[in-house]
Amino acid sequence: MPAATTAAPAAESHEAPPQRRVAVETEALVAGAIAAAASGIVAAFIFAGGLWPLWGGLSVGIVAAVAVLVAGIALGATGYWRARNLPGQEWRHTLRPWKFTIDIATVSAVHAIIAAILSVTTFVLLQRSFEGLVVDAWVGTGATAAAAGLLGYWTYLSVSSITTNKLATLLVVFMATSTLASMATSQDPQWWEYHFSQLGISDDFSSSLFNLALIIAGAFVTTFAIYVDRDLSTLVRQGVLAHAWAPRIVSIVFIVMGVMLACVGLFPLNVSILLHNSSAIGMSLSFLGLLISSPWVLRGMPRRFFVFCGVSIAVLLGGALLFEPVGYWNLTAFELLAFSLIFGWIAVFIRFVDALAATGGVPAEDYAV
Repeated sequence: MPAATTAAPAAESHEAPPQRRVAVETEALVAGAIAAAASGIVAAFIFAGGLWPLWGGLSVGIVAAVAVLVAGIALGATGYWRARNLPGQEWRHTLRPWKFTIDIATVSAVHAIIAAILSVTTFVLLQRSFEGLVVDAWVGTGATAAAAGLLGYWTYLSVSSITTNKLATLLVVFMATSTLASMATSQDPQWWEYHFSQLGISDDFSSSLFNLALIIAGAFVTTFAIYVDRDLSTLVRQGVLAHAWAPRIVSIVFIVMGVMLACVGLFPLNVSILLHNSSAIGMSLSFLGLLISSPWVLRGMPRRFFVFCGVSIAVLLGGALLFEPVGYWNLTAFELLAFSLIFGWIAVFIRFVDALAATGGVPAEDYAV
């Protein structure tokens, strides 16, 4: 009787055929050109007959950032909607309308905000590099059109090839850039002496960006639940995960974490201390519960993944002890640690799941017991 083979089946390729990839590149180029033309026309009316700084008040940078944001949302939604017909993305046709709507809205919004922050950073650095420089309507219009066109082109290309790994990377980049931008533009230079949530209590651009980022990131994490459920279900079918109910449990935890995170932004401290703190604590407890239960819920994942979970728990608890009772650092430092740990763990978890799904599993001796 022939011996049964233990080799994992080759992962199914979902790469788009060359003709389709060329078509996507062409669509992205056209989308960028449309964004550049439309933004340039609007900017020409705004800048007509004057000299404008690159940054500060009504400036080239502000107009460009708004143009990039609007173009990013429009092109991101369009490109992501069209990409549902690409190889490997057909499963999105099965999503319920409300899930599909949230999916499109969050993916396009995250891309648009990242692009807008990149635009703002570029113009701020240019203004500081050329102190006192002002430009006429022609230069201002050209700079605005170039920013909208280039970042619109990038947005369309990016949303046209979304994978779970890319979503994880985008989430980390989005939270890092938006949080750093809020810190850098905060009107209270001593915000860090209080707590992380201090960034969201003022009536300025910094606080608005911080709270908006939390709301969108929360929606983005709930979007992750769709992809996580799909990828973990693949591992169940491949025989990697021991429990058929694991995908549903993990996706529910992701949804709870996403809703709690969004509520942190919806209810800043100056709106409701109770709701704000309850949401933050709820998100932290959900994450901690997932970490602690992962060896049982996700049984079948590699041992090294559970080692990473154990280290994460130790770092989180150690950071809490350094805050209280040791008093080595303040609440802001601990919140930044926990914040970074949550999103870092999500990124690593997604990469493990994606790698396992692509290879069909790992050697049995590497499974957790």
